[in-house]
Amino acid sequence: IRKAKKADYEKAGGKITYMSFITKAVADALKAVPVVNSSLDGHDVLYRKDINIGVAVALDWGLIVPVIKGADKKTLLEISKAIVDVAARARDKKLSPDDVQGGTFTITNPGVFGALFGMPIINQPQVAILGVGAVEKRPVVVNDAVTIRRRAYMTLGYDHRLLDDPVADGFRSHRNKHIASFD
Repeated sequence: IRKAKKADYEKAGGKITYMSFITKAVADALKAVPVVNSSLDGHDVLYRKDINIGVAVALDWGLIVPVIKGADKKTLLEISKAIVDVAARARDKKLSPDDVQGGTFTITNPGVFGALFGMPIINQPQVAILGVGAVEKRPVVVNDAVTIRRRAYMTLGYDHRLLDDPVADGFRSHRNKHIASFD
């Protein structure tokens, strides 16, 4: 899909990256499992109607997490363009305070530094965060034959005061199905 659509996305001002696919899949999974998109306020659970995904951007001096607002309402191309935009503005130190507020879920990508795994810390008051490892070619079995496919490990950190393993597994299942079924 990336190879087939790369030129079209670049012509439209986007950049079709793995992060674009993952962000779109996460937005759809958050819609399907809304408790993962909630937050805690003391003992109260606040269900967020908006799906605003923070995407960590590495800078020379550390990380900053600009927010893709309304990610569930955006197409893959729109998410791609939004990520390109906020990452460029983050690197140019041109983000506004509004650009880094209102996130309901965060994705961080230690894989860009070669890490296979990472265990990110939840960005409170959010209740979950996704860490994306390096995308690498690995041997896998497809139709009883060993072949090479690109794979990445993803870690989901979540607050056990609200989420348990079956809920987190439901979220992961929705995310994985969406990633596997892009057309």
